[in-house]
Amino acid sequence: MRIAGGLLTAAIAATIAGCGASAQPQAAPAPATVSTKPSETLAPLLEKALPNVPGKTFTSAVVSFPPGASAVPHRHGDAFVYAYVLEGAVRSELEGEPAHTYHRGENWTEPPGAHHVATENTSTTEPAKLLVVFVATTGEQLKVDDLPQ
Repeated sequence: MRIAGGLLTAAIAATIAGCGASAQPQAAPAPATVSTKPSETLAPLLEKALPNVPGKTFTSAVVSFPPGASAVPHRHGDAFVYAYVLEGAVRSELEGEPAHTYHRGENWTEPPGAHHVATENTSTTEPAKLLVVFVATTGEQLKVDDLPQ
């Protein structure tokens, strides 16, 4: 799967590596300038070239947001994106559009090239989950985070 151009693999490896971390010495707390806010995790479901649309691939994944989690601003390249809320509530905002909170059973789309400036779990106590579907150029990165300024 080509989600985040290898970042998904790194994230999965980091998660697996962290499974036994409780037996290791604990690192000092992060400096106050580093955000410790939780972020989303992505679990790939399916990646399939579209046989009737040469050069395009269908990719689906479940994106989980722990309580209080948010994603950094990002883009999805030329992908058409569909998101469906499986659990909880997610606030989403595309550049130039008002923010909207979507609850379980609600959905939205994002046009190719959209700048997703905010995505967050609105609850600080309950998790949220999305089913996300991308239709993109085969081999293209599906999520590119904004670079820090």
